[in-house]
Amino acid sequence: MAVSTTFSGAKLEALLLKCSSSSSSPPPSRSSFTTFPGQNRRTLIQRGVIRCDAQPSDASSVAPNNATALSALEQLKTSAADRYTKERSSIIAIGLSVHTAPVEMREKLAIPEAEWPRAIAELCSLNHIEEAAVLSTCNRMEIYVLALSQHRGVKEVMEWMSKTSSVPVSELSQHRFLLYNNDATQHLFEVSAGLDSLVLGEGQILSQVKQVVKVGQGVNGFGRNISGLFKHAITVGKRVRTETNIASGAVSVSSAAVELAYMKLPEASHDNARMLVIGAGKMGKLVIKHLVAKGCKKMVVVNRTEERVAAIREELKDIEIIYKPLSEMLTCAGEADLVFTSTASENPLFLKEHVMDLPPASQEVGGRRFFIDISVPRNVGSCVSDLESVRVYNVDDLKEVVAANKEDRLRKAMEAQAIIAEESKQFEAWRDSLETVPTIKKLRAYAERIRLAELEKCLGKMGDDIPKKTRRAVDDLSRGIVNKLLHGPMQHLRCDGNDSRTLSETLENMHALNRMFNLETEISVLEEKIRAKVEQNQK
Repeated sequence: MAVSTTFSGAKLEALLLKCSSSSSSPPPSRSSFTTFPGQNRRTLIQRGVIRCDAQPSDASSVAPNNATALSALEQLKTSAADRYTKERSSIIAIGLSVHTAPVEMREKLAIPEAEWPRAIAELCSLNHIEEAAVLSTCNRMEIYVLALSQHRGVKEVMEWMSKTSSVPVSELSQHRFLLYNNDATQHLFEVSAGLDSLVLGEGQILSQVKQVVKVGQGVNGFGRNISGLFKHAITVGKRVRTETNIASGAVSVSSAAVELAYMKLPEASHDNARMLVIGAGKMGKLVIKHLVAKGCKKMVVVNRTEERVAAIREELKDIEIIYKPLSEMLTCAGEADLVFTSTASENPLFLKEHVMDLPPASQEVGGRRFFIDISVPRNVGSCVSDLESVRVYNVDDLKEVVAANKEDRLRKAMEAQAIIAEESKQFEAWRDSLETVPTIKKLRAYAERIRLAELEKCLGKMGDDIPKKTRRAVDDLSRGIVNKLLHGPMQHLRCDGNDSRTLSETLENMHALNRMFNLETEISVLEEKIRAKVEQNQK
């Protein structure tokens, strides 16, 4: 068995000791489950998680020198290595959404887009995480990882989430959802299609999934499996919206916020209520447009700069849009009856002490000022709700608007599920095809070495004065023979969903070729994975 001498026994010893010390970790608790539109699917935890069985006494006997690297690798292969070689890495989705956690919890875990690359790097520095991605919006904070071990991967990610949010793991576990492999794939496809949104079919989530791919480009850790998953999710989102009517009549979070505001305002004040929008980004712009659709002709918009507000004013020429800088925000709030907030601020813009001294709202709206906060983290502190003169609503309160069309939601969701099921099979077939890539590469390299050696012998016997044309013809002949001989084995190593061959059949073929040609793919993959993690953690 060939083992690289650069992969020292000391590194293997450290990994074996780590595996041994963590073998007593408790099994993961049963995760909560979420019911999605049109189905009754539970989040699942695979039973019988493979544990690291290396004993401390065995690990401690491994001497840190190259002479013992072989025995260390043998121990790892027969014990802890099983989870790396006999089972492929798992795609895991861990997160909180509007369906499982209140906004008070979600805002603690929210990760700004600018911080996504840092989060990916930190996640991939964990011992059992190979790839990662973060999807953080006002309705969800979800982490997708490719893990070498399901049990340890979940444990490490949960500890990382706890560390970054200062929320205990026990508390996170009460609100998280946890999905593996096919379930994780299907969940992301449902998210991208708008099936998991508070507002069914809303289009903004597809843009946010696209942004994950855009931000992840070139980031170490946003690897082939996870990037492939998100790219496929974009395809699913587009296809569902094209082939079903799920987006017809669909509303966004912004439009639902405007709808909620008009539900709460006295009907007589709809035409005269004084409107203030804080934030002129994507969400704020949509709020403005939906207010206009409701008949609003005048509003004040507070933003950090005037450029975006001017662009909106140019687009909506018949509407009086008054720009005010952030420094005048409190003054503007005191002159408004209805305040929409949608900024990316990580700290509240309004606290109790800011709002309590504001002049009362107009009598047309009952003397109470309404705050509709669709930001996560929230722009309006929860303490503001203590004031009698104020009513505060956040994204979780939009459920009241959404409940009105529940039956239509379920019907449209079922139309999309068939597409998602089909696309999930295609993605899994693509992942299955990756399993045999190392064997395919090694088999080709093995055949190429033999071809070159035999070609060199043949040309040597033919003498030094061989014409270039003859040399090229002999070379082409040898390549042709090798390619034809490899064609059959290569076909039986492919499992892309285009034929009836199952993954188990393909893997049997792979193991047979490994044995016949002594390709040692499993050891090479194991060594490569462990070396990569060790080197990464030493940087």
